[in-house]
Amino acid sequence: MSEYANIVIDISHEKLDKIFQYQIPEPLRGEISVGMRVKIPFGMGNRETTGYVVGLADEASYDPEKIKEIKGVVPGSVSIESQLIALADWMRENYGGTMNHALKTVLPIKQKTAEKKQRFVVLAVSREEAAGQLALFEKKHYTARARLLSALLEQSPIPYDVVVVKLNISVAVIRAMKKTGILRVEEKRLYRSPFGEIKQEEKLLILNEGQQKAVEHIWQEWEQGYRHTYLIHGVTGSGKTAVYIELIDRIVKAGKQAIVLIPEIALTYQTVERFYQRFGERVSILNSKMSAGERYDQFERASQGQVDVMIGPRSALFTPFSNLGVIIIDEEHESSYKSETLPRYHARETAIARAKMAQASVVLGSATPSIDSYYRAKQGEYVLLELDKRIEEKPLPVCHMVDLREELKKGNRSILSEKLQALLGQRLSSGQQAMLFLNRRGMASFITCRSCGYVPKCPHCDVSLSQHNNGKAVCHYCGYEEPVPEVCPECGSGYISGFKAGTQKIEEVVKNRFPKARVLRMDFDTTRKKDGYEKILSAFSNQEADILIGTQMIVKGHDFPNVTLVGVLAADLSLHISDYRAAERTFQLITQAAGRAGRGRQPGEVVIQTYSPEHYCMKLSQSQDYKKFYETEIAYRALLHYPPCGHMMVMLVASGDEMTASLSMELLAGKIRQAKENGKLQGLSVIGPASPSVAKIKDIYRKVMYFKHGDYQELVEIKDVLEQFVNRHREFANVMVQFDFNPMSGF
Repeated sequence: MSEYANIVIDISHEKLDKIFQYQIPEPLRGEISVGMRVKIPFGMGNRETTGYVVGLADEASYDPEKIKEIKGVVPGSVSIESQLIALADWMRENYGGTMNHALKTVLPIKQKTAEKKQRFVVLAVSREEAAGQLALFEKKHYTARARLLSALLEQSPIPYDVVVVKLNISVAVIRAMKKTGILRVEEKRLYRSPFGEIKQEEKLLILNEGQQKAVEHIWQEWEQGYRHTYLIHGVTGSGKTAVYIELIDRIVKAGKQAIVLIPEIALTYQTVERFYQRFGERVSILNSKMSAGERYDQFERASQGQVDVMIGPRSALFTPFSNLGVIIIDEEHESSYKSETLPRYHARETAIARAKMAQASVVLGSATPSIDSYYRAKQGEYVLLELDKRIEEKPLPVCHMVDLREELKKGNRSILSEKLQALLGQRLSSGQQAMLFLNRRGMASFITCRSCGYVPKCPHCDVSLSQHNNGKAVCHYCGYEEPVPEVCPECGSGYISGFKAGTQKIEEVVKNRFPKARVLRMDFDTTRKKDGYEKILSAFSNQEADILIGTQMIVKGHDFPNVTLVGVLAADLSLHISDYRAAERTFQLITQAAGRAGRGRQPGEVVIQTYSPEHYCMKLSQSQDYKKFYETEIAYRALLHYPPCGHMMVMLVASGDEMTASLSMELLAGKIRQAKENGKLQGLSVIGPASPSVAKIKDIYRKVMYFKHGDYQELVEIKDVLEQFVNRHREFANVMVQFDFNPMSGF
């Protein structure tokens, strides 16, 4: 049983670093746990206050004689802060980093920003008394006082600004009338609205048989007290959002609250509008384009019970709801749900952990579920629900595969294939719209032959080699390297190099080929401003443009009924990045892109342009056969023990001195090798050390090492041992050591 507790007094970003240690009295040892509220003496006068336990310790961190004792546990229900602190402790344990890193992730609610307030002038006496005062003011020709009192008899309260500006009443008059008790000035907190001009007008939601079946399945189990994790696998256009809205409506009416996570770039006006029309002011949103004040206000509204539904990216998971009923994660396959900063948590796993603490359900949804989630559903860990038909049984789009090697042989060196150019011309002449999706994910450094499609791969790790400026092709998993070929070793062609094309180049090509076409481009440059996404998507939705060009941000759940053609340019760019998830991500991107076509009355067509038409990922993307893709991909994962058939942890060592980084990594690697030689760490395989894809950032040198094991907890224990080793040795004083579990991208 721990003898000491680490306690934070005030939960705010400014004070989280000030953690105080207290002694746990004998009767309370074994009862105190992380997240609990306790009574403690604080300061010189030992005034009694409350604090939150954020950690337990067996040893004192300073002189035990100076450590004060906890007075007792605060009675009553566990507060939402307590639950979030317990979640932070779970994140620290499972993802590494410090407790402060975790606390600052889950407790954004107290990040102080200036509150907006509005003042009102209120009648403070009865109407009879006010009428008598009005007659007196008129008799004495107190015109300003009479004007104000007359207005208050018609309407009370009146905004202070209206009194001063429109009624032309001086501050002195207001102060004098306040002093006599005729009126009073009240101040009301004014919350910044993130919704702009959205109007609430509820539309009748009619679910089809498949949607209704999914809702009833979850709701019946919810009513019976079962709190499962559900995976809704629904084809593009099957109406998953309608299922979410109907389910949330029932749970909210049962007195509970809901969190809806969607990828940042999918948080569009279109999506928000549907939720607002059903839930009105009881729904709120978060996103990175909101000001600090707007974000603060939404968390405050949630903590005060003014909001039932919070929509946002992964940070919305930590909304301070005290009566949480369901967490929904839309497009659950998206890599943006994995944090790239400490703690490197995954929103899906963290949502399940929070739901268990809050006795809530979790609903995951995607047309292309992550291999991890589908594997767990197949194993019975999640409940699998299928929506295999589009709304109104509209057909899936027809997909055409174009071999870019054949285009080159025919002399077409344009970014647009002949097939795509022909179909674009048809759409423009018929008044229909088209989207051109450039699959840029991972385009920086992989090498390909434009003549035959050959890609150099690591002989040890089954991932593509990355091109470096020193003329080397390098594997970022194990460090294997070879010279970048000058000619293709397969066909002898000189057309072997990296791919370089961007959205601006494509826009230029399209405008030259179709000068009368109205073209919109959506990328990082055109969406820098707060309302950048909304303006472009609204314009395209209103048919103010014929063609929308963009990267993956244009294929995330948008619904444009007049789009009947989607072109996927350089479809295999993401297929050959140095990542074991490359095929999965490519299949997801192409299928999601294809899903934008044919959602209205007209059927859709898709053109997939690739150098690798024979690859199983491309073939199954064309047929949009997720189940067959899963079966093929999971067989490869099982063969190589990649997640979810095993688990992976990556360790990063970084230092401002290259030699220090290398020696520190070698010291840690030696400890692991020694443990394996002594017969410990059974089932562990180690890859590396090696340099990551970016070996130096801002003069900080980096090294990585990968660990694979069938048991996730074994990797957690290895992380704990290595962290303790680092903390005990001075050699690591100027070295950063970080861990990431089942990484979605490299360090």
